[in-house]
Amino acid sequence: MQKRYHPLPSLWLMTDERMGDALLPAVRALPRGAGIIFRHYTIAPAERRRLFDAVRKVAQKRRLMLILAGTPRQARAWHADGSHGRHKGAVTAPVHNLRELDLAQNAGARLLFLSPIFPTRSHPGLQTLGRRRFAALCRHAQLPVIALGGMTAQRFRQVKPLGAYGWAAIDGLTPKKA
Repeated sequence: MQKRYHPLPSLWLMTDERMGDALLPAVRALPRGAGIIFRHYTIAPAERRRLFDAVRKVAQKRRLMLILAGTPRQARAWHADGSHGRHKGAVTAPVHNLRELDLAQNAGARLLFLSPIFPTRSHPGLQTLGRRRFAALCRHAQLPVIALGGMTAQRFRQVKPLGAYGWAAIDGLTPKKA
């Protein structure tokens, strides 16, 4: 399988509660055709749904793919473009090691989010993959790999030759306040 071309976006915004009021500006700043993984796991269900609907409205106008971190059933009910997770039917899957990579591929994922490559505020102190392990996992992958963890456009240029199809970030894609 050719891993360089894939019909899914190569640029992804990961969302979480730390974004606060920067969430919608970050979504609006994405280029057309990019993707969003909507997480926001810890907020109340009704508030999570309200926020998802606000993101979905902007995503539809900007032609962005919106994936919900949740079950395929929940993703369908919320009118997401798919689900993100380690379950059968997920369009995208988080991967941190070879075992998870194999499980995600066997579960039918279409895109793998491999992390953390670099140190990240999302998971302070967590051991990173580094370039060598990232490259080895990319070589093993039969699906396109999205680089995640401390990513910026500059860092993507460094890991693209190692096998990355694209990249995802929170801070690296969130506009900074002036």
